[in-house]
Amino acid sequence: MKYLMDLIYIVAAAGYSPVIVYRRLKYGRYRTGWQNRFGKIIRKHPDKKCIWIHAVSVGEVNATRTIVDELSKKFSQYEILITTTTDTGYSRANALYGSQLQVYYFPLDISWIMRRAFSAIRPAVCILMELEVWPNFAQRAAELNIPIVVANGRVTERSMKRYGLVKPFVKKMFENISCILAQTEQYAERFRQLGCAPGKVIVTGSLKYDTAQITNKVEGADTIAKELNIGSERLWVAGGTGNDEETIILDVYKKLREQEEFADVLLAIVPRKPERFDEVAQLIKQNGFELLRYSEIKKKATEDTENTKKSIINNQLSINTVVLGDTMGDLRKLYSLATVVFVGRSLVPMGGSDMMEAAALGKCTIFGPHAFNFKQTVDALLADNGAILVNNADELYKAVQKSLLDDNFRKQTAQNGQQVIRKNQGATEKTLSEIARLLDNCTT
Repeated sequence: MKYLMDLIYIVAAAGYSPVIVYRRLKYGRYRTGWQNRFGKIIRKHPDKKCIWIHAVSVGEVNATRTIVDELSKKFSQYEILITTTTDTGYSRANALYGSQLQVYYFPLDISWIMRRAFSAIRPAVCILMELEVWPNFAQRAAELNIPIVVANGRVTERSMKRYGLVKPFVKKMFENISCILAQTEQYAERFRQLGCAPGKVIVTGSLKYDTAQITNKVEGADTIAKELNIGSERLWVAGGTGNDEETIILDVYKKLREQEEFADVLLAIVPRKPERFDEVAQLIKQNGFELLRYSEIKKKATEDTENTKKSIINNQLSINTVVLGDTMGDLRKLYSLATVVFVGRSLVPMGGSDMMEAAALGKCTIFGPHAFNFKQTVDALLADNGAILVNNADELYKAVQKSLLDDNFRKQTAQNGQQVIRKNQGATEKTLSEIARLLDNCTT
């Protein structure tokens, strides 16, 4: 099977290589980490046993926070190693763990590369976040009797359809998994349908509820408020937005600004992907708004004197200004300043973005109908009136309007959302219990 997979990967790589070259030249992606991708990984503490955690991108990396904290406390004799696939995931992992843990790019799933990577890492256990299982990876771990845990496991309807096309390969791959810790019973059943032994599948809940920090204040948010000169104004933050969504948001904002009662409302748009920052900047200007790129204000804030800083901001932040959040790591801070939040990639069929963060911050949270990647969270929030679902631009306009005008409605929705987060916490403890069992078996 490994040689067949290698052949498939080679053919796929040949077809995909022009995309890689294009994205590298245009967006600066794929420029680093190639030694890691070819299996060259140098551990910081090779004398220690190792726990290998793999998280594909930003969302999965964020979900590792509580288990990394607990593993570090309870298994301090182990070195914890993090791998990730995307550039944004790598940046986020470094921001979270750079001074604490070693972060690498995940090796390509080619048999000889995986042999090289496993020889370098020598893990006692592998923890894969959500559903990042690769055939050669799983086979090599099985050959070395290294247990694999899928933590925070989920299988979307879209993934089920894709796996259904290659079910014999998938079944063989999942036979090598030691334990599946699924977010919900629905996800657990899908793992069983894919070939996982029922006894290996356990429902633990979602780790993201545990990592969602319930608070009304975020460190660094006050700095952003000062830099943007936000005082008593109401702030609408559209976060994690995707293609074609910003146009809808800007149209809704235009309608709001036509009414006197919304004259103080400011809009901040934070696209999900950094490579779209320039595109969205042009879109804001094309829609007749003045553009304020937060990256420029942030840069000036470190270079200019306080008086110069205030002068720059006061001149730029006019009633017709839209703020573009074009920096990494500041979305949560902007959410904490918001009066109302729209969570993007959900008005268009892109699967949604994580709405837990906004809800945990006690914000009135709105999202569209296409948040299928976060179905469990969507269902939980809507069941307890902890968020607002809108189906189109008109409903988005009405929801934002009502949230801004009706203080009781907005505050109650926000409180309900925070309560949903509290009610669903506890997955970390269950997850750690299963990982500890496997580690104990490794040492006996």
